[in-house]
Amino acid sequence: MKKIIYPLAATILMAACSSEPHYVVKGKIEGSDSITFYLQKRESGKIITIDSAVSKKGSFKMKGGKIAYPQVIQLVAGKTRMRTSFYLENSEITITGSLDSLSKAKIAGSKTQDEYETFVKSNKSLNDKYSKIYTEYQAANQAGNTAKVAELEKQSDSIQTGMINLQKNFVKENPASYVSPSLLSSLSYEMEAPEIESMINGLDTAIAALPQMKSLKERVAVMKAVSVGQKAPDFTMNDVDGKPVILSSKIGSKLLLIDFWAAWCNPCR
Repeated sequence: MKKIIYPLAATILMAACSSEPHYVVKGKIEGSDSITFYLQKRESGKIITIDSAVSKKGSFKMKGGKIAYPQVIQLVAGKTRMRTSFYLENSEITITGSLDSLSKAKIAGSKTQDEYETFVKSNKSLNDKYSKIYTEYQAANQAGNTAKVAELEKQSDSIQTGMINLQKNFVKENPASYVSPSLLSSLSYEMEAPEIESMINGLDTAIAALPQMKSLKERVAVMKAVSVGQKAPDFTMNDVDGKPVILSSKIGSKLLLIDFWAAWCNPCR
């Protein structure tokens, strides 16, 4: 009886292990025979390699453990500059394309990637208009046509506003999407603290708890501390003569203007 139980138990265990959430990345990249492909991500300012596989006649396969949550990963072709980005998650993902145009490879099997590509398509019209205006702007600027430059700048501002609103709407309408944190992080540079905080609060609990959102929440706290009406934090910096100056020593009954500038910025100097 034991001889029957042990093989049966092993089979059940193997089946249970194979059913655990995990990722599979299959690639079919033309012109990539014998090239090592890497899955890499940026973390704390460093590039970390998650997995790798050598292609055989353009095909390769990588299989790994459970991914905590969908995140942007780069597929890098050996030591070349050829790469493409996509959302890696616990599913079977296929990447199809050519080595010489890897950035345009087709990604299938990732729900989050599908959501991202849907957003990109919705933004395509504005992107195309912006590219056209930018080309015209460069030509007008080189020709010294100031009137045309001013007109194109207004059009550009209007399109950028449209792009920002499109991103905001996506975040609001897709609070459970793992694409929303990336968009919100990018948007935050165009927003004040109360609006950022409001949009974070509108996200699903699981999304709001992501590491990306933690750093954004910390940034909101800093923004609030230096917002209009708050007491300025005291600090010491050198003046143009290299002598340390304490901010509080300059605060009095008169209005104090502080000009922050960079040594490498010629217009500032």
